[in-house]
Amino acid sequence: MHSQVVVLGGGPGGYAAAFLAADLGMEVALVEADPRLGGTCLLRGCIPSKALLHVAKILSEAEEMAEWGIEFSKPTVNVDKVRARKEKVIETLSGGLAQLASRRKVKRIHARGVFVDSNTLELEGGDSATYESTRLTFDHCILATGSVPAMPKVFDIGSPRVMDSTGALALQDIPDTMLVVGGGYIGLEMGTVYAELGSKVSVVELTDGLLPGADRDLVKPLEKRVRERFHAVHLGTKVVGLKDVGDAVEVELDGPEMKGGHKYDRVLISIGRRPVSGGFGLENTKVTINERGFVEVDEQQRTSDPAILAIGDVVGDPMLAHKASAEGKVAAEVLAGESVAFEPAAIPAVVFTDPEIAWAGLTADQAKAQDRKVSIAMYPWQASGRATANGRTDGLTKWLIDPETDRVLGCGIVGQGAGELIAEAVLAIEMGCQMRDVAETIHPHPTLSETVAFAGEVHLGTATEIYKPKRKKD
Repeated sequence: MHSQVVVLGGGPGGYAAAFLAADLGMEVALVEADPRLGGTCLLRGCIPSKALLHVAKILSEAEEMAEWGIEFSKPTVNVDKVRARKEKVIETLSGGLAQLASRRKVKRIHARGVFVDSNTLELEGGDSATYESTRLTFDHCILATGSVPAMPKVFDIGSPRVMDSTGALALQDIPDTMLVVGGGYIGLEMGTVYAELGSKVSVVELTDGLLPGADRDLVKPLEKRVRERFHAVHLGTKVVGLKDVGDAVEVELDGPEMKGGHKYDRVLISIGRRPVSGGFGLENTKVTINERGFVEVDEQQRTSDPAILAIGDVVGDPMLAHKASAEGKVAAEVLAGESVAFEPAAIPAVVFTDPEIAWAGLTADQAKAQDRKVSIAMYPWQASGRATANGRTDGLTKWLIDPETDRVLGCGIVGQGAGELIAEAVLAIEMGCQMRDVAETIHPHPTLSETVAFAGEVHLGTATEIYKPKRKKD
């Protein structure tokens, strides 16, 4: 078999690359080991976790309505139905991708692809036995093999009670007690789900704060709520070891608040992800892999092998589906001969906890590390009419601005719906807007989107909902 373009991996980056390449007139084969398209994001990550977070949000909001004088009886959770509904979401979206592939005449190959050389894949497993030849040759390949949850050997004790994010999303049961190892976004999102479903969730984080690397101004409101909704949060705490004791996992902890052995019904290991760059023959090509396991690419997604491009998690941080999709489209256009490059001014990141945290562009920590002068403008949601009406004033909108040009450099938001609000900031950064462009754009009232403009007004000294006039220049 031969195809002009082969895409190895059917995740958000892979299918975006395959579909656009087909739209641009190329013959495309999409090789995926899973019988369904969608990759980690759709099948074992972004989508199922957001479906479960939606359930968690409804449970939380129902409880909070008591403050309004509206009380519901304690909800009962049918785990089988919750799991079935989540799977239905996955199957609906994955089925839609299969139809789109068919309409575009993208040849789907259900098999594992292993590089024989720079222009040949050996197909293994899946439907490979049904083909006349298990060798698939190509002119170009777009590598989109993604990433998997990191599971250090010390934690990999072979116990079904010790889960990674994939296992947590399977929702086998609702444990009475659960320990989340790692205070990053995956651990906090899944911890939120299980806490709202009724588990006593504890979090241990090795560093001195949740969401290491995120802006502390944004993390503070989230940490406050996490401490209210979770059973416990232990910072500066190390997990020394795990032991399955039959009806629980005994976890040896070493920290200022927790030491010694403690038992939990389930343990979720969420300490990051690692790229899938080994085990499928890349050593038989000219592709270069760095010390962290990432495939090295240039701004056009080209690897050091002329026949192979690479996109998504396998090429480096941030490991985000929308970044992979954008890179996939660049790769397809490059193969079509177009003059394009992956050079975004901002890649948004969202933590879908409650409250959500979202940011894009330059962060305060990055500005400090670069010794770069910035002006910072913040608008507390206590002054937002919509946030007050919603009963959730624990939000904040924050801009970083170039003090010389007034150009917007970065934005961070914490609060309900922050993930939806950040898109406007991304556009402003990409367009090179000045703060006045955003602040003087009329936003609908009463909405949370107003806070994006009002934070700009704080910088300009024109804010009316709070009293903070601009300081006069000397």
